[in-house]
Formats: sequence, C-alpha cells, structure tokens
Amino acid sequence: MIPLILASASPRRLDLLRQAGVVPDAVVPTEVDETPAPAELPRPLALRLAQAKMEVAAALHPEAMVLAADTVVAVGRRVLPKTETEDEARACLTLLSGRAHRVFTAIAVAAPGGRRGSRLVETRLHVKRLIPSEIDAYLASGEWRGKAGGYAIQGRAAGFIRDLSGSYTGVVGLPLYETLRMLEGLGWRAP
Repeated sequence: MIPLILASASPRRLDLLRQAGVVPDAVVPTEVDETPAPAELPRPLALRLAQAKMEVAAALHPEAMVLAADTVVAVGRRVLPKTETEDEARACLTLLSGRAHRVFTAIAVAAPGGRRGSRLVETRLHVKRLIPSEIDAYLASGEWRGKAGGYAIQGRAAGFIRDLSGSYTGVVGLPLYETLRMLEGLGWRAP
C-alpha cells in the first residue's frame, strides 16, 4: 500500500480528509515563500504554491503519495492576504462586504515514480452587506487570524455568505471531490 503524506500545516485540511474517511500516514508541513510574484494573478498563484509545497514534500518522501494544497481569496485580480492583524482583517471584511469574490484552491499530488497531477477549483461567493457592528463582533471572535481573506466559512462567517457556487470544502481549504478523484487517478486507494 502506498503511504499518503499531507504536505500542509492546516488543521482544516486534515479534518476534511478525516471527514471523508482518509487518514494520512503523516503530515509534513512545508515552508515555501507565499509572496505573489509581481503581477501574478490569483489562479496561477494558487497553483504555483500548491505545486511548490508538493515538490518540497515529495523530495523528502519519494516513496509516498504526497498531497499539497493552497487557497487564495481574490476580489477581481487582487489577492487578499492571510490576515495576521485586526486591521488587515477589517480591511478584508470591509472590501468583501456586499460583494462577490472568488476562492481558488489548488491541489497538487505527487505519486511514486514521478507522476504528478494538479487541479484548480474555483468557487464564487457573495458576502452580504456587513454593518460595522457585525465586523466588530467577528473581529472580537479572533476566528479571522491566519485566514485568507480574513474569514473562516466553516465558522461564524458562514452567516455572512449569501450564496456560493462551487466547492464549499474548497473554500474551507481542500476540495474533497477533486482531491479524492486525483488521488485515485494516480493509483492511491484508501485502506
């Protein structure tokens, strides 16, 4: 049986895999520079980062099936940050208020023997118009820390989303349907 390595520090990705009955043999967080290149658009950024994370972990574990992912939140061509400060989160939520935006989650898989695969999943979301007290309450929750775009759809921010077209699990951080199909296509089978 081929071991499965999750190349991610995200507890949400691990939880999503477990939800689908998949338990990786190991979790190997990788460090890559996530700074967008000048004029880099959201789609290619997400793919580049997922592939870079996958390659780092695959070099360490060539005998394993390695799964990596990256999520980018964008308004038009603008990439929103993984918010680290309350000011960043407030700016993101204010920008998203009453607007549509897109979440791009790229998955990249390396199989033993050098086979590779990657896929980009796009989800379009529309945030209701937020009033200042809603933003303040959300910021007070702390749920926004380290989240792309300043929100976590699987938490309190779920009440902000008017509609969603695409993959809910992709917005959380790992599009399960596409991930499981890619793993199977490259020869991995659940135990």
